[in-house]
Amino acid sequence: MARASGWWAGLYAAVQLGWAATGTTVPWSAHLAYPAAAFPLLAALAVLAAAAIRAGSGSRWGRVVLWTAIPVYAAGGVGLPVHFVQLATLSGLESATGLTQVVLDAAGAALLALTALARHRHRTGRCPRCGHRHTGPADGPLRHPAPTPPTRRTRTTAYLLLLGLLPWAGVKTLWTLGGNALGVTAAAWAATASDGASGAGRTLARLGIDLTVLAAAVGVLLLLGLLHRWGQTFPRPIPLLGGRRVPRLLPLVPAWLTGVPLTLYGLALTATAPLLALGALPRPTPAPPFVDAAGLIWMIAFGGFAFTGLGLGLLVAARSYAARTRPVCAGRPAATGGGDGRG
Repeated sequence: MARASGWWAGLYAAVQLGWAATGTTVPWSAHLAYPAAAFPLLAALAVLAAAAIRAGSGSRWGRVVLWTAIPVYAAGGVGLPVHFVQLATLSGLESATGLTQVVLDAAGAALLALTALARHRHRTGRCPRCGHRHTGPADGPLRHPAPTPPTRRTRTTAYLLLLGLLPWAGVKTLWTLGGNALGVTAAAWAATASDGASGAGRTLARLGIDLTVLAAAVGVLLLLGLLHRWGQTFPRPIPLLGGRRVPRLLPLVPAWLTGVPLTLYGLALTATAPLLALGALPRPTPAPPFVDAAGLIWMIAFGGFAFTGLGLGLLVAARSYAARTRPVCAGRPAATGGGDGRG
């Protein structure tokens, strides 16, 4: 993992310096691009992260650099689900440079986090790979536990958190289907949504589907995979993969990279909405399609509930999945049982 992180750092720094040298515009979101000064800083941070990895697990400054770099690159990978939805629905690609940046950021956050975790395990006397204490080698075969469901408490918590999506997704779906809500007409919403939108957004809107709602649905599907056995073993009807074990990082990495920023963003919105409503913060100036501040504040609150609920739900499900699928080195007996692996 350390070697892969080093290769990533070199590639990432080269790409960032290439963006800067050519003056390339790289979008971070639909309406916000990276400032030109960000590229050299991101490249320098990647080089520092590579140096921190080479310094070894005993370097205190190296640990600080790694745990600084991880959230920075995780924030850059936030848009990965939206790009995935666009590709999966064959509805077009917003930006090739944006997709490249998101993939590189997400890969870097995952590799650096796994490297930091392995270093932490080494410092605490545990196997860097499986996380258990044992005297055997750490480079032999791994023994993976049999698929097990989460506890009822975990499932209930995750499903209750998903209810936070309903007001936000419901309002957006109502608009795309021709209804009015929060003082916003369907026509006003359609005009705003299509303003500057790509073919992806316009195509989905004509079908009565909002792109962000579809992205949230992908997040829900990911969460369900973390909670059910088919998220641990590919269903048999899938060609070539049916019946095989799902690589545990395949769902865990996107769950972590999506869950953390969604939760933080959602909590910020949830805290802001009541402050705006009570006058503790200046009331926002309504912008199209909203015609009054009240409707905008309600939508901010709905967004807060949705993003917090989905983000926390993903983290709860990912914590359970990580514990239930955690392998052990073959010299140790495999973990058994149907719980979440918490002692």
